[in-house]
Amino acid sequence: MFGINIQEAILTIPALMIAVILHEVAHGWVAYKMGDPTAKLAGRITLNPIPHIDLLGTIILPGLFILINSPILFGWAKPVPINPMNFKDLRRGTFFVSIAGVVTNIFLAVIFGALYRIITGMIYSADANITHSVLIPLAIFCAKSVLINLILALFNIIPIPPLDGSRALMSFLSLKYWEAFYRMEMYGFLIISILLFTGILGKIIYPPLVFLYDLILGKSLFLL
Repeated sequence: MFGINIQEAILTIPALMIAVILHEVAHGWVAYKMGDPTAKLAGRITLNPIPHIDLLGTIILPGLFILINSPILFGWAKPVPINPMNFKDLRRGTFFVSIAGVVTNIFLAVIFGALYRIITGMIYSADANITHSVLIPLAIFCAKSVLINLILALFNIIPIPPLDGSRALMSFLSLKYWEAFYRMEMYGFLIISILLFTGILGKIIYPPLVFLYDLILGKSLFLL
C-alpha cells in the first residue's frame, strides 16, 4: 500500500524534509513564545533547511529506506535546542512545546490532504499532458506528504522518552517523577529499536495510520 520506488523518491524526499523541518521549527517557535529564546538564538527558528539537516536522519536513513524499497520512508531533522528552565510556566511550556511538532504534522497532513483532493478533482478534466506531467506528480507529492506527516505524528506521540509524547505526559506528573523520565532517555532509543525490529511498533502505529490516511485522502487514486 505504501511502497516507494526511485522515481517517487524524487517527490518523497522533499515531502519528508518539509515534515521533519517544520516539526522542529514548531518546537522552537512555541518554546520562544513560552519564554525560551534558545532555539531563536541558535538560528533554528528558520525555514532554511541547512541548519536543520541531520546527516543520519535527514539523508542517510531515508536513502537506505529507498535503496531497500522500504514500505515507508522515515527520518528526522536535527532537534532544536530548548531550555525548559526559561519557560514562563514550566508545566504549561513543557506540554505545549512537546505537542507542537505533532500538531504541526497533523495540520500539514490535513492541508496536503485538501490539496490532494483539489488536484485529483482536476485530473479528469485537464489536458492529458498537464495531467501526466504536472497534476499526477503533484497528487503523489501531496499523498506522500500526508503519509509522512501522519507517521511522524503517530510515532512522536508514543510516550517513550525522548519522544514528544513522553514530555507531554511528563508535564502532568509531579516534578519528582521528571528526573526518572530524563534518566529513561538513555534507554529510550533501545526500547524504540526493539519495538521497531520486533514489529510491535508497526502494529501500534499502522491501524490509526491507515484510518487517518483514508479519512484525510478519501478514496485515493494512488495506492501509496
